[in-house]
Amino acid sequence: MIMRSRFDEQLSLLNKKMIEMGAECENVINLSVNALLRGDAGQAKMVEAQGQTIDRLEREIESICLKLLLQQQPVAKDLRIISAALKMITDMERIGDQAEDIADIISHLDGRTGGESRDIPLMAHAAAKMVTDSIDAYVKHDVQLAKALYDYDDVIDNAFRRVKSALISMIAENTADGEYALELLMIAKYFERIGDHAVNIAEWVEFSVTGVHKGD
Repeated sequence: MIMRSRFDEQLSLLNKKMIEMGAECENVINLSVNALLRGDAGQAKMVEAQGQTIDRLEREIESICLKLLLQQQPVAKDLRIISAALKMITDMERIGDQAEDIADIISHLDGRTGGESRDIPLMAHAAAKMVTDSIDAYVKHDVQLAKALYDYDDVIDNAFRRVKSALISMIAENTADGEYALELLMIAKYFERIGDHAVNIAEWVEFSVTGVHKGD
């Protein structure tokens, strides 16, 4: 009973750290899109610090998961929860990396804000919600909430197609804006990838409850 009590305490700490890492991912997504909308290279530089926090949390969560695996032979449900966490933090770490890539592009836009595309902020906000709700679903063991997130991926994919079409038209109308349009397209592509990582997270949440991984 004492061993199980310690095990449950570590599981509770794992949930706390997962929530913290999910919140940092949401912050870094919002920070990067706000830097774009304001044309603020200074704010874009702040994304790197957030990314370092995400990296630190990844290491902390890995350590907690290893302790959980070594402390006691986990039952099947516990093992799924721990395994899912290890998979999820990989995607969350990559979200941080891609937000940093977006920030790097913003720092070279000379203050331009991407105002030509309202769909890029839409993509960012949908991705941020997916990450937040995925972690919420993980902690609550809520399969229905995890499944509901797949609709947001459709929102992101449809928005990306509109961005791509609009930027192709921009280049056709004014070739001088070609490089700028390509930079915006790369930003949109990174937000699309963030959405893909959020889908992966949701799939691992589903696995943590059901034992079935949608990607298999």
